[in-house]
Amino acid sequence: MKFLNDMKPTTDLTYSDVFMVPSRSSVGSRMGVDLHTADGTGTTIPLVVANMTAVAGRRMAETIARRGGIAIIPQDIPADVVIDTIRKVKESHLIFDTPITVKPHHTVGYAKHLLPKRAHGAAIVVEDDAPIGIITRRDLRGVDNFDQVGDVMSTELVTLPDTVDAREAFDKLHATSRKIAPVVDSAGKLVGVLTRKGALRASLYEPAVDAQGRLRIGAAIGINGDVAARASELIEAGVDLLVVDTAHGHQETMIEALKKVRALSPSVPIAAGNVVTAAGVRDLAEAGADIIKVGVGPGAMCTTRMQTGVGRPQFSAVLECAAEARKLGVHVWADGGVKDPRDVALALAAGASNVMIGSWFAGTYESPGDIMVDSSGREYKESFGMASRRAVTNRNSKTEAFEKARREMFEEGISTARIYLPEGAGGVEDQVDSIISGVRSSFTYAGASNIEEFFERATVGIQSAAGYAEGQPRATR
Repeated sequence: MKFLNDMKPTTDLTYSDVFMVPSRSSVGSRMGVDLHTADGTGTTIPLVVANMTAVAGRRMAETIARRGGIAIIPQDIPADVVIDTIRKVKESHLIFDTPITVKPHHTVGYAKHLLPKRAHGAAIVVEDDAPIGIITRRDLRGVDNFDQVGDVMSTELVTLPDTVDAREAFDKLHATSRKIAPVVDSAGKLVGVLTRKGALRASLYEPAVDAQGRLRIGAAIGINGDVAARASELIEAGVDLLVVDTAHGHQETMIEALKKVRALSPSVPIAAGNVVTAAGVRDLAEAGADIIKVGVGPGAMCTTRMQTGVGRPQFSAVLECAAEARKLGVHVWADGGVKDPRDVALALAAGASNVMIGSWFAGTYESPGDIMVDSSGREYKESFGMASRRAVTNRNSKTEAFEKARREMFEEGISTARIYLPEGAGGVEDQVDSIISGVRSSFTYAGASNIEEFFERATVGIQSAAGYAEGQPRATR
């Protein structure tokens, strides 16, 4: 990356402080852009779901991996739950979505609770593992919660064979005016569901898969306790990526924890952080990190900068840390501060190999937690920072009362925030479509066909607040 007219920044910069100018390009199409990353994560798009309790769970992990990204399961989740999550994600189909299933005798109220767990908003009614009907949110409007599913389901099913390819599936769904269909094996047993959009996406994205062709998933561990034992447990369970995580990554406890994990000679990459300086990158790389997470304070749920004055504008932090990482043969992730597709592109221009997203993905059907509805009828989910009182309380649930109360006094971050689901686009795949479309377009403007070329060719300028505002869409009369 280079700055426009070789200008030299006199202050540290956020994503909003910079812009990219177009260059002469021979890349004629967005689909001519290759977004595979080279940091060992196996991602085919440069997106990582942050290890936040309100964001990364099983549904999120399998959905994002189908589209080429990877999710990091938080360190606060009990080990047995994480191991079970890894197993279930590995068992998930590369194309077909995991179905929501109900039985004919189940109540409408029970079904209503399950439907928002998936963006497609449908449940397959099964008997002996075979589909006999389907219900959607529309079918259940105005229906008594105590009615049985079998009385309101639609039995006019269109099914797809599990050998179907994406184009065939789309054509059949289109021809029969269906948005979703159960997928069955040769014995007629349910193996998944596929939507029209899902069929299209299967032709546009490449899943992130391991050497056995299974979906990828990462998991985080902390820097205290028996770090080596937890890491060994996760590696044995088949995790594809370990993230050694703490808010202040440039500290002795982190370095010692990293050395313990590296001593295991894991066959998977080790990410660690967070830091914002070249010195932090050097020390974590020397301790054994393959990937360094960059970002202190830019996240939507983070109050670190306001509480402590510590942190750094994210664009400059990524730029400096990525430059140092290249010298050392390691990689950086840009963690936090992205709110528009442009920010993801700018993080890649600054040298990040992947961009970590948290709260942006919290307001989706696939994130953990239940859908809530405000007084105006808008759907939302709750999110919270991982250093907030809520997270600290959960993390210290087994700590004795006095010590637990002491720790809770030192909170940083927002404990409860409403993240609204975009109307008509509440699935994480809708967000991914928007991000990747913008990033691909950025690459064509730079004349870059892959991430490395984009870093080499991107030309970035510095703008005023008015310049940033000028680029935003405005309401028209």
